[in-house]
Amino acid sequence: MSLFQVSSDSVISVHGHLDRETLSDNWWSILSSKQQQQLQDSGQCTFDLADVERVDSAGLAWLINAIRDARQHQIKVRLTEVPHKLLKLAKISDVDGLLPVE
Repeated sequence: MSLFQVSSDSVISVHGHLDRETLSDNWWSILSSKQQQQLQDSGQCTFDLADVERVDSAGLAWLINAIRDARQHQIKVRLTEVPHKLLKLAKISDVDGLLPVE
């Protein structure tokens, strides 16, 4: 299973571990051109983090970069079902204000 799936309603379901072991490429470059176009046409996306099992600082950085990349393509991002550990890590790192949590 890949790290994430993009649904037809622009929900990006993230699965498994967001850590230095699993992350290498940036989010936008992993998307197919069809997925990129779908998200740009929608103008918004939701990262559903309900299935994230583990996260570390690399995962937090990956997520912040994903938000940056989406915004560069005029895509509004929101995060749902954010794991407590991720919120705590973001707060400790003083980047919690960068996460559009709903």
